[in-house]
Amino acid sequence: MQWGVGVKRSFSLSALLLAALLAGCQTSIPPAPLPRATVSIIPAPASVTVGQGHFTVTAATQVLCAGKEADCAWVARYFTDLVKRSRGLQLNAGTGEQSGAISLRLAPGLGPEAYRLDVAPGGATITASTRAGLLYGAVSLWQLLTQEQSAATSIELASVHITDSPRFGMRGLMLDSARHFQSAAFIKSFIDTMALHKLNVLHWHLTDDQGWRIEIKKYPRLTSIGAWRTPDQAGLKEIDPTTGRPRPYGGFYTQDQIRDIVAYARDRNITIIPEIEMPGHATAAIAAYPELGSGEAPRGVETGWGIFPQLYNIDDKTFGFLEDVLTEVMALFPSSYIHIGGDEAIKDYWKSSPKIQAQMRALKIADEKALQGYFTARIEKFLSGHGRRLIGWDEILEGGIPASASITSWRGLDGGITAAKSGHDAVLSPEKPLYFDWRQSSGAGEAPGAGRINILREVYDFNPALDALTPEQQRHIVGIQANTWTEYLAQDDLVANAVFPRAAALAEVAWSPAPKDWDGFLARLPAQYGRYRMLDIPHSEAAVKVKVESRYEGDRAAVTLSNQTNFGDIHYTLDGSLPTTSSPLYRAPLAVPLPSVVTAGAFHGGHLLSYPTIAKVDLAGLYHRDSQDLKLCDGRGAAVLDDAPRSGPRAVFWINAVRPCWIWEKADLSGVTAISAAVGQITASRKPGAMPAPSTPDGELEVHLDTCEGARIAVLPLASAVKNDAITTLQAALAPHAGVHDVCLIFTRARPDPIWAINWVQLGPPLKP
Repeated sequence: MQWGVGVKRSFSLSALLLAALLAGCQTSIPPAPLPRATVSIIPAPASVTVGQGHFTVTAATQVLCAGKEADCAWVARYFTDLVKRSRGLQLNAGTGEQSGAISLRLAPGLGPEAYRLDVAPGGATITASTRAGLLYGAVSLWQLLTQEQSAATSIELASVHITDSPRFGMRGLMLDSARHFQSAAFIKSFIDTMALHKLNVLHWHLTDDQGWRIEIKKYPRLTSIGAWRTPDQAGLKEIDPTTGRPRPYGGFYTQDQIRDIVAYARDRNITIIPEIEMPGHATAAIAAYPELGSGEAPRGVETGWGIFPQLYNIDDKTFGFLEDVLTEVMALFPSSYIHIGGDEAIKDYWKSSPKIQAQMRALKIADEKALQGYFTARIEKFLSGHGRRLIGWDEILEGGIPASASITSWRGLDGGITAAKSGHDAVLSPEKPLYFDWRQSSGAGEAPGAGRINILREVYDFNPALDALTPEQQRHIVGIQANTWTEYLAQDDLVANAVFPRAAALAEVAWSPAPKDWDGFLARLPAQYGRYRMLDIPHSEAAVKVKVESRYEGDRAAVTLSNQTNFGDIHYTLDGSLPTTSSPLYRAPLAVPLPSVVTAGAFHGGHLLSYPTIAKVDLAGLYHRDSQDLKLCDGRGAAVLDDAPRSGPRAVFWINAVRPCWIWEKADLSGVTAISAAVGQITASRKPGAMPAPSTPDGELEVHLDTCEGARIAVLPLASAVKNDAITTLQAALAPHAGVHDVCLIFTRARPDPIWAINWVQLGPPLKP
């Protein structure tokens, strides 16, 4: 599978095909979903009581506010728009009371985000004490109306009484707009989807080494310089005709755009907490204003990934700059919290600066960790003087923090535990399992992402009730947040694909009371997938997508079918037709003749869960490996999106950029006499390690037997690929070797940039029947 510019187009096509399948793939036996699935709401409500009878919603059904409050009128319009966009049913909003209507009522007595939802044969009523509660009640009713995904002229709802309120007051997502800039339109769509999950905090990472994304009127170079960086390898060839130079990569949000986004979020009960990184992750700002730095000035905005030494200095002038920036930030964001980052602040420049060391002695500061504590305290004093609260990543604990400061605990749970025991509020955000830039699965076809994996079940199983805390200390755990860093998510749709549906699992952890119900969540997940499709929200279905694995056995292939969650029944065909529930049920590995086409899908309650997997099983395919099916020689890798072509789908490379080297484990080389490899090149985003010297000016892909130091059995020169920014297929003869061996594939090169990467490898299939 390819990803990239074409991902949404491909997704939309699959959604259309899947919709048709969902309509046609019914069993002759009525579906028998789990009882909780009759109220398919995510996150699960606190209390659900199913009643007798039904209420039918048609185009004649009115959506009425009992009073004339503007908040109620807005929620009514929001609700009718959702129903129209998802089910094609146009409801009219108004005021008054009427039998057979959907009534929205604001009344005292409920919590700030709580609601009651009553559906009875005579109508439906949402009651809340606040706009937020009314909004969430409307979202729950919309979910009841979208348990099926086809267009409808009438929808029948079972009678039900729901009372609901959140477990945590802060239920958030962090979005990194610094590594890759997202459009303002995407930010709004992201906020829309958050609201549908009852998430209420968007932590917006706006500054980092790779870009400054917020307009600051007093310091225009922050965006004229700090918002732009050298483009990737392919982008260097895009020449701006007005300058004659490569078009810079980046962007920023104007203050008018930010005001609009903040208001848009506020309407949907989402608070945006801005993050302005300090004292580290400051390369973009220091590139714009070098006098702010504490060591060697950067050559420009950082183009690679990693941790860099640029730190702000501790001069009064620099604090004045930061206070000026924060003054403009506070004018745009009314949030009580301002996030200052504070993570990964390498202290090398502070240690090596005679001026800073002298300042530390004058201030009687013992070491550089304490100096960061001084830095944090000075910024906290400024923020608290303006009625705001400081929050930072858990590293800020190391230098000591003021009493009113809070932390976001990302390096596991220890930071949150330490903070809570010390009386500080904390938001739990451990990278395992709440980093959503980590991949959701492995293997061919998985989307770009950081190398490690956080599957849906791991997100759902996260337990925010910490045994190490007393009940009083536990009250300092004020929220849960998942983080989406974008080093490897270069496009808007890839961000959404990484976040959803894991955000649905996060929402249930943060909103619903314990204990959670994984089986119930799975039973409600198909309807959630349907809502994503109806609203054209890019998302991953890796949790339920059928995986087809095959191996050669004699003159046939042994085929194994599975999905990540073991949810649903897998049905398959071998004749190229799409599976239905009447197709054979998978029970054990299949022995199929060569060639065959295996088409498989998982079903639940008679419905197809995801678009079927179609796998051609032939001799060539059994000797083919996608790079994501190969083992990396060293360390962690990442699934990296190719930077070419500039439009259309792109390849995804599974690669360790420091040492681009792969192992094909246990390859049967008997009779194999040729090898092909599809290769591409990416910009060096991390400093590469030492690589073998090339035999030709442009380098080669070498193939070694058993180990990377073993006999060289093939060489594929890169000369034909050098001028192609996209994928080039190389071919070479392979020295014959019988039996099963590991095969090492490693590039030689004379220069570090670009980095060569493998997309797939094909061993010339042996001459077997």
